[in-house]
Amino acid sequence: MHALAEAPALAEEILGAIRASYPQFHFEPDESGEPKALTAIRRAIELFVQQMLTDKQAPRADPELFQEFGRAEGLGGRSLDSLQALYRLGVRLAWRRLSDIGQRVEIPPQAMYDLADACYEYLDRLVEQSVRGYAEAAAQRAGERRRQQARLMELLLAPQHRDDPREALAERAARIGWQLPGTVAVGILVRPALGAIAPALGTDVLLDMECERPRFVVPDPELGGRGELLRRALAGWSGALGPPVATPYAAKSLHWAETALGLAGQGLLPGGELLHCTEHTEALVLLQPDALVEELSRRCLAPLGHHGRAHAGRLAQTLLAWLETRGGAPEIAARIGVHPQTVRYRMRQIRELWGAELDDPDRRFELELVLRAMRLRGALPAARGRGTP
Repeated sequence: MHALAEAPALAEEILGAIRASYPQFHFEPDESGEPKALTAIRRAIELFVQQMLTDKQAPRADPELFQEFGRAEGLGGRSLDSLQALYRLGVRLAWRRLSDIGQRVEIPPQAMYDLADACYEYLDRLVEQSVRGYAEAAAQRAGERRRQQARLMELLLAPQHRDDPREALAERAARIGWQLPGTVAVGILVRPALGAIAPALGTDVLLDMECERPRFVVPDPELGGRGELLRRALAGWSGALGPPVATPYAAKSLHWAETALGLAGQGLLPGGELLHCTEHTEALVLLQPDALVEELSRRCLAPLGHHGRAHAGRLAQTLLAWLETRGGAPEIAARIGVHPQTVRYRMRQIRELWGAELDDPDRRFELELVLRAMRLRGALPAARGRGTP
């Protein structure tokens, strides 16, 4: 029991050596003002000696004390490296004292070997308990960060703000260490499978996987390399990314991403990939809202109402080619794949149908909008030598 009697002095010695070796390490006091680490070291020594004297087997670490140390490191955002180094130093010092005692009382060498093995197995168990506490703290911190991030995204994506939201956004962003950017782009994802793992978009991209369709916020989306990062991270996912906007207007970017996703669901934009709204501006402008486009179409194309569908379609195609090029019959013919004489015949009919309206810039603009919308919907064929806008 000699080693048990020396436990308090040995604990003081170990703590002193740890403080000398790691002056930057903070030792939190307990209610009495004594460092909690001193209590833990003393308790660990006593438990080790008691169990070795009674069970002759490697003792178990006191879980609560050492889990608390691990939790403190995790909640402080530090790694376990320094804590494990302290444990190793403590066990090394304790082993030296125990070996001195063993020599004085002439403990047989084999027993000393067993004691050394037990010391270092005990060290492993101390570390194991601290790792458990650290993992609990890390999960707690991650959960808190997710909550704070969700609140930030809720504020960021609010459709309307009573006052200038910059100050509130900056305050919420600071809670999770997010640098508030000048511009953002907001995206929506379609899960490839029910249990799909969250894409690795990077720590500066806000991601909310709790929604049925996950949402994400890309800071400074026009920085070089952003597009390639998203392409790699979102391989296998589909969705839409809204255009870059000033950060307080993130809801507008979300609106266009939702619109693009809706058009993809109707087959009017490509599906199965991440759509970039900046690459489909014509479709986004011309294909919604449906009611407005349909009413404009009904009014602008009323002169075609007296012709059959097929012939009306040919006249509409020729009219759009003329509006887009303002070229002569040969250029229009090459664009739509017919003979120039056919173009001349059709243009005479078009002139008869619309008359002076074709000389009015506003009417020509409306006609081109309507006819482009029809082409985007597949009602008119794409012109030769160009892709569908």
